[in-house]
Amino acid sequence: MKLFVSAMLLLAAAIHLLPLVGVLGAERLERLYGLTLGDPNLTVLMRHRAVLFGLLGAFLVYAAFSPPVQTLAFVAGLVSVASFLWLARPVALYNPQIRQVASVDIAASACLIVGGGVHLWMRT
Repeated sequence: MKLFVSAMLLLAAAIHLLPLVGVLGAERLERLYGLTLGDPNLTVLMRHRAVLFGLLGAFLVYAAFSPPVQTLAFVAGLVSVASFLWLARPVALYNPQIRQVASVDIAASACLIVGGGVHLWMRT
């Protein structure tokens, strides 16, 4: 079961690490999200977002091998994916890339909910 919990954290980590390529510049971000980033300020914000995803992804990897922080990692990962899905919910016209992000976040949510549930069950 410990291996299962670690695997769920590693899957969530991989999903959170994918956007890290956005740090490399606007063209990567535009391809990743199907957006046009004409404003350099928006590019800075999106690149910073990529860094934050990288930090969370790195924490999830660390947590996969460090049981004392796993509860916190499951909560942080769930807050990340659930907040995106909640914010995106009222938007009706996603582009294909954002729709893919939402789909991947649903998969990450499943990993985090199931893995977190097993983690909590093992602690009792």
